[in-house]
Amino acid sequence: MARIGKFLRKAFGVDRLMALALLAGFVFLYVSNPYPVDYLRLKTFDFYQKLKPREIPPPAQKPVTIIDLDEDSLAEIGQWPWPRNVVSRLVANLMQMGAAIVAFDIVFAEPDRMNPSDVADAVYGLDDQTRDKLRSLKGNDQAFADVIKESRVVLGQAGYWEERKIKAGPPVKKSVAVKGKSPNNFLPRFKSLVRNVPVIEEAAAKARSGGHGIFSLVPEPDGIVRRVPTLFNYDDNLYPSLAVEMLRLAFQSQTILVEASDIGVKDVKVASKKAFPPDGLSLPTDKEGRVWPYFSKSDKAKYVSAREILAGTADPALIKGKMTIIGTSAVGLLDIRATPVDPVIPGVEVHVQLIEAALTGQYLSRPNFTNGAELILIVFGGLLMVWLVPRLGAKWTLMLLLVLASGAAGASWYFFSEKRILFDAGFAIISILGLYILMTYTSYAREEAQRRQTRDAFSKYLSPAMVEKVAGDPSQLKLGGDKRDMTLLFCDVRGFTTISEQFDAVGLTALINKLLTPLTNVILSNQGTVDKYMGDCIMAFWNAPLDDAKHARNGCLSALGMLAAMGPLNTRLEAEAKAEGRKHIPLKVGAGLNSGECVVGNMGSDQRFDYSVLGDTVNLASRLEGQSKSYGVDIVIGNATRDRAPEMASIELDFIQVKGKTTGIHIFALMGDETVAGQKEFQALKFATEKMIKCYRAQDWTNARECLELCRGLVGNFKISGLYDLYEERIAEYEKNPPPADWNGVFIATSK
Repeated sequence: MARIGKFLRKAFGVDRLMALALLAGFVFLYVSNPYPVDYLRLKTFDFYQKLKPREIPPPAQKPVTIIDLDEDSLAEIGQWPWPRNVVSRLVANLMQMGAAIVAFDIVFAEPDRMNPSDVADAVYGLDDQTRDKLRSLKGNDQAFADVIKESRVVLGQAGYWEERKIKAGPPVKKSVAVKGKSPNNFLPRFKSLVRNVPVIEEAAAKARSGGHGIFSLVPEPDGIVRRVPTLFNYDDNLYPSLAVEMLRLAFQSQTILVEASDIGVKDVKVASKKAFPPDGLSLPTDKEGRVWPYFSKSDKAKYVSAREILAGTADPALIKGKMTIIGTSAVGLLDIRATPVDPVIPGVEVHVQLIEAALTGQYLSRPNFTNGAELILIVFGGLLMVWLVPRLGAKWTLMLLLVLASGAAGASWYFFSEKRILFDAGFAIISILGLYILMTYTSYAREEAQRRQTRDAFSKYLSPAMVEKVAGDPSQLKLGGDKRDMTLLFCDVRGFTTISEQFDAVGLTALINKLLTPLTNVILSNQGTVDKYMGDCIMAFWNAPLDDAKHARNGCLSALGMLAAMGPLNTRLEAEAKAEGRKHIPLKVGAGLNSGECVVGNMGSDQRFDYSVLGDTVNLASRLEGQSKSYGVDIVIGNATRDRAPEMASIELDFIQVKGKTTGIHIFALMGDETVAGQKEFQALKFATEKMIKCYRAQDWTNARECLELCRGLVGNFKISGLYDLYEERIAEYEKNPPPADWNGVFIATSK
């Protein structure tokens, strides 16, 4: 293997081998298609539809009219659900006005509360004669069923992904036939199906032109409805969607035919007894039986208020010969969806858009050849970058990259706008760009390393911090290190970029010196060693080079002392700013501490080295300083530091897996020394916080919220209120999207 690796490095070079590995990674990502890749692709196609949505058909060519249970109808007739006699009159009026079909984007799952028999049982004080007369009257549900039998009605049904108690009767006749393999395993599968009350459900089944369709939609993970199912699987039986069932009735067909194979659904056909279209419709679907409609903008012209139908004042041209679907745009009835072209649209209009796309043949599609073409583009473009960047340089290959990217983007837009084919060039362009950046960077880094090596060859020096020690013992001038149990501190200024914008280079240097001097004095007075300054950041450590048995305590006292030093410093800086006539922004610092085994000694090369410290403990201390911003506290310490200095006042923050780590650690907020730890106010706050976190990890969200409020009342002058805001946001998110049952409470940090 070593020989093979040496041969490959010699034949291709390390740069090209890295690029080929990255190219293989891009190919793997494309083939595996994780959600981020698919999300990027879908957003690209959404952008295309926003740029060029489907044209709204003129009034005469609109096949469907929405009978809208709008706010005006609810205000005039009453809150939903309306009595079934009102709904019966709505259907009867539509039939009299010449509607081809009446469909419901609604399910009547409960009996009418205004049925005479129910009224007789509900009203007190009625005499027996009146009560018997009411019971003898025909119920509103039966009256509605009688109207359905004489009409062309498609009743709605609702599917649910979870188990629900269903009161409705057994399924009625189905209108789906299968050709080829069973498609059951590919279709959306519901665990529950909410149907209409039996008397209504059976009426549609017995009617000459009646049917049932599922109006439930299946949004993408980001909540946008892009692909609409044509069929659903419930209890291993096939049920049509509301739109497909409406098309079946419109074409006077008895059956919806689904053709499937071992790899999924091929298409869904609706035969026709009408002159147009003579062969019916063939709906091209993906393997899961979903149609990808070409969406138009929401069209208010296809809406007719339900109150106008009931009053007989609606425009007959909007009803006669049209398929009508009764739904709602009222916000209070919660049937609001998002499509690629509209962030807010009544759900009923999605069914209408599918029917319009079906009758005009305006679908979007992703044929099998698009996957092959996209993969070829990734591989071909990537290999060009790998081969040509080292030969031609960054400038000429950048021009080639721009040509490839613009050509691929242009082809993608052409296929969408002219052929309604969805060809994704975005991931390929990102892949080629990533390879170009890698090859350009490695070429630059190699040249820069060569220049730096040439410069460094003429100088051999030590850091100023080690001059005195090396002068006393020249044998120290060698590489090497020792393992020690140490405490590390990182301290950083909050919002320093904004503050630095007020100063020029000279003024900024003076400000940094004024800041670092008192902070350094605090560290040195507590037996610490300043490792390095990184702009406005300080790295320090304890227990090296001199032994310090209380290194954790001294590190904590230094952090607290640095916070205390900021008060006098800000007072001085404010006076200077006032004298100079400029705005003063107070300096605030945050710190992170961690303890554990590290390697400390002279680090570097034979030409240049410095006294420093390395190890996972160091990296974790740096991460903890960054987390102080996330948790809204001044000082974050690790579990090891807390254990080595238990007398200090600390409150647990979280069980967190920081970036770069594979296991979680407990982290704490350092609130003060042992004097603070003994205060009753602190002990009460610490106890309440620990109880809140315990409920949170047990997924007891209700008690966790109660503890949160208790903590807020105990905060007082302790700077920790941001922690409870953070947990409140997490609890709200977990109530919507609960973690798994075996969740151990760990939080995965995504930032440093």
